[in-house]
Amino acid sequence: MRTYSLSRTAASALRTLAITSEGLEALFDRFGEPEFAAAFDTLVQRIFTLPGRVIVTGMGKSGIIARKITATLTSTGTPAMFLHPAEAGHGDLGMITDNDLVLMITRSGESAELAPIIAYCKRFGTPMATITSRAGSTAGRAADICMNLPAVREACPIALTPTTSTTLQLVLGDAIAMALVDLRGFSADDFYKFHPNGRLGAQLLKVHDLMSTGADVPKVSANASLLDATIEMTRARFGGTAVVDPDDRLVGAFTDGDLRRTITGGGDMEALVGEWMTRDPLRIGPNELASEALRRMQSSSVTMMFVVDGTHLLGVIHMHDTLRAGIA
Repeated sequence: MRTYSLSRTAASALRTLAITSEGLEALFDRFGEPEFAAAFDTLVQRIFTLPGRVIVTGMGKSGIIARKITATLTSTGTPAMFLHPAEAGHGDLGMITDNDLVLMITRSGESAELAPIIAYCKRFGTPMATITSRAGSTAGRAADICMNLPAVREACPIALTPTTSTTLQLVLGDAIAMALVDLRGFSADDFYKFHPNGRLGAQLLKVHDLMSTGADVPKVSANASLLDATIEMTRARFGGTAVVDPDDRLVGAFTDGDLRRTITGGGDMEALVGEWMTRDPLRIGPNELASEALRRMQSSSVTMMFVVDGTHLLGVIHMHDTLRAGIA
């Protein structure tokens, strides 16, 4: 282990990280045990084929982890709902249907508040899986599938506050969710359906969501004059114009930079734009991510690019369009 010259508080933080790292390593090694790996596969497959929802539950700090796991599952295509154990015995057990699976998060497996949920699952034959550090506990023995976490040191100096153990619960929950993402072939498009707002949603916008089309797209034929191309650039205010053939296929671009080079090179404004245009300009497909369009524009030091279907011109996207949408 690396050593540092640290303050007392920083040393405490490093100790926490070291102990947590040991716990994660133990969880990693647990997958090398056939029984644990088989239980994980069984649980993921059971959820994957589940006709209903995953009802995730836990008490105290395990309950907080359960809420996060619920959020991760729902945002990645697995229907899930959090059930608070304290409310379960006061009517909320009614949210569990015959098509659901209960996923119980509990370090000790003996929280009294979980008892009504366990009894309900047993009475009505609802499948139950448990993530616990004690397979021999009440919750561990009652489960159809028990994910037995390794016994780990808590980072708490008095070894009482759940720290490392809740980290392992969270990581295993993420591992379950990501295995389901892989099985479902969950895509960026799917993710965007559940995250239409906010920064994550902006990162998943497609080029066709932001591009300008129709009469807003500046374009001239290769036989147009430099004067005509300049007028078209000025009209559209994109800083450039597409140059197209009679079939509206993109054959080049003429930009402000090309105009400056033309003037300094002694070009005649009546000359054909096809003689001064940039051939094979930057282009992108309409179904690519707008964030990818921004990346290409920034790497090529340009502020606009044309959108094509193969070679056919469809539209134009400007760097400002992506920035206004919150992509950065």
